[in-house]
Amino acid sequence: MKSAVYPGSFDPVTYGHIDIIKRAARMFDQVTVAVLDNKAKTALFSVEERVRMLQKVTEDIPNVRVDSFNGLLVNYAARENLHVAIRGLRAVTDFEYELQIAQTNRLLSKGALDTIFLTTSLQYAYLSSSSVKEIAMFDGDISMCVPPYIEEKIREKLKAGR
Repeated sequence: MKSAVYPGSFDPVTYGHIDIIKRAARMFDQVTVAVLDNKAKTALFSVEERVRMLQKVTEDIPNVRVDSFNGLLVNYAARENLHVAIRGLRAVTDFEYELQIAQTNRLLSKGALDTIFLTTSLQYAYLSSSSVKEIAMFDGDISMCVPPYIEEKIREKLKAGR
């Protein structure tokens, strides 16, 4: 079985992420969307909330499972017997950063983890979780950025924080 991992913060998941997940799911028998518990970042949503949101928006994709991890991706991938990481690219600036991470992961895994880059579909090239949160904080329209369920969760979270 060909399996891959799509790691990320997904805080929150956007249509751009979903685009990459769906396309990866057509390429692999199993795609694990792995939510990183990054203690260095202040997230809007807890890891558990992000996992639940991803499960909800991917429930119609049978070969996708959602998990979480902390620490190094190479350790998670080894534990889960995953040898391909999927990363999305929006622009050339993403490539430089992602290439460095991919090369580091390959080195740390002693060649056991390769990275495949998928360019984001043009209609989502502008999207980032950070911009979605910023737009939402100022009560802007994020309906073109996230599914209705995710928009509702973002609005609830921001309202509770005020």
